Amino acid sequence: MNETATTPIDLRAGDLHLALRADLGGCIAGLWLGDTPVLRSVDASTLDSVRHAASYPLVPYSNRLAYRRFDWLGKSYTTAANFPGPHSIHGVGWQRPWALTDYVHDEAVLAYTHRPGEDWPFAFHAEQRLQITDSSLRIEMTVRNDAPHPAPVGLGWHPFFPKRERSRLHVEISDRWERDPTLLPTRRVAQPGIDSDVSHLDFDHCFDGWRGAARIRDEKLALKLTSSLDRLVVYTPPGDPHFAVEPVSHVNNAIHMAEPAKHGLRIVAPGETTSAWMVLDIARV
Repeated sequence: MNETATTPIDLRAGDLHLALRADLGGCIAGLWLGDTPVLRSVDASTLDSVRHAASYPLVPYSNRLAYRRFDWLGKSYTTAANFPGPHSIHGVGWQRPWALTDYVHDEAVLAYTHRPGEDWPFAFHAEQRLQITDSSLRIEMTVRNDAPHPAPVGLGWHPFFPKRERSRLHVEISDRWERDPTLLPTRRVAQPGIDSDVSHLDFDHCFDGWRGAARIRDEKLALKLTSSLDRLVVYTPPGDPHFAVEPVSHVNNAIHMAEPAKHGLRIVAPGETTSAWMVLDIARV
């Protein structure tokens, strides 16, 4: 099996149902516990844009890359516009078809091979392994550098959650990155944690020092999000019916910082791999 799936891929375990669209950025169209949406969820057969998906992969970088250009190993590169505004965003994986390479009733493997181009100049190969039980979703992503030189790699996921009447977010973190008007990070300030009703929050920030689980609770579900990654992007636009809590490897725009690796950007040797995982545990309340 090694073909792009143009129809939904359904995974089921107990009452948990996961619907994938490999052809739309290797995204999750929906995740339900019985009839209750766990993530922002739509009928996978009608999903027409990854921007309306429940979750999608972030590779080979997360969030914004400033002004669609960067320097690497003494050379200057550009990236194509892939989102409104002056910056490119979220890498290329979310806007490319992935191939379905393995599939059973509760597990699927999706793969994407990138060739150098205007959107990203370095070759890589990425795989996502998605597994469900009757009470959890686990995703692992592995990225291999296929460029002939060390290359920067960032990775993560962009899950959206329904904002219900009593949606509450609790996370333990250490710092928040303030933003300029174009949403690039400017300086780090102390942020000991978030523990609030989501309707009271107005974030579109990256946070450092994530510890333990991010917990989301409302009148229907109690969720626990854990990851091998130690940074989060939290996006809670007022008035929007959804919000995002995104495990990521690096600070937004880390490639432009004086020490990109210190801020989480991974430097991967030719032929070597890097990986990360996230787990969402799900319970009714």
